[in-house]
Amino acid sequence: MKGETMKVMEANGVALHYADEGPAGGAAIVFANSLGTDFRLWDAVIRRLAGDFRIVRYDKRGHGLSGCPPGPYSVADLAADAAALMDGLGITNSLFVGISISGMIAQQLALARPDLVAAAVLSNTGAKIGSAEMWDQRIAAVKDGGVDAIGDAVIERWFSGDYRGRNALQVRAWREMLGRTPADGYAACCEALKHADLTGEVAGLKQPVLFIAGSEDGSTPPALVKGTADRIHGSRFRLFEGAGHLPCVEQPERYTKAILKFGRETKIL
Repeated sequence: MKGETMKVMEANGVALHYADEGPAGGAAIVFANSLGTDFRLWDAVIRRLAGDFRIVRYDKRGHGLSGCPPGPYSVADLAADAAALMDGLGITNSLFVGISISGMIAQQLALARPDLVAAAVLSNTGAKIGSAEMWDQRIAAVKDGGVDAIGDAVIERWFSGDYRGRNALQVRAWREMLGRTPADGYAACCEALKHADLTGEVAGLKQPVLFIAGSEDGSTPPALVKGTADRIHGSRFRLFEGAGHLPCVEQPERYTKAILKFGRETKIL
């Protein structure tokens, strides 16, 4: 990871910022970021995985250093971005790790392009997240005051009270990352979530799937995550006690072990 230069690829008409690390011939793990973060979301997990695998992570459109085309977006658009990036990098049969909105991207991608996704970790996500009214309110607030206007409420959903109390400086940095997300990109991804409903499709997933939920998640509560898991034959479910919406940040050691255990049991890694 040292000396890594910025990498950008035009994928599905969007300039996607990505990192591609580890042995080119290693088993591929692809990480996609959540709403309001960039690919640094995975830093603590990547450090624990580095060396054995080819690890690709990217900023989805409208986030981080990737392009921010005019919205609205759809989950199908976001999945097509991921597919184009993976095609461009020559990646197939990956373990795709998605969290929150990127968990929906992972579901859509696995359904549309099973050649790209051999297995998936679907973290803090569901086949449908929230209501149209909720997303309309979020979009209106962001368009009126920018992403920073919703920052405090989002941080409370992202992290457990215990983590916020013990890691004030780090939480402030995550709050800064959220606030610097382009308002247009954030709102366009909210539009994607508003209209996305894979409830009738996820039962068609044939790949091995691990669902992860956080007991203190204020965005996608465990019941929502478990409800989607129950629709997929043979899926696995793990509840991280004490974690909020981003257990990869709060409990990276446990999160990494869950990925490795799942990957080895399914012979993907």
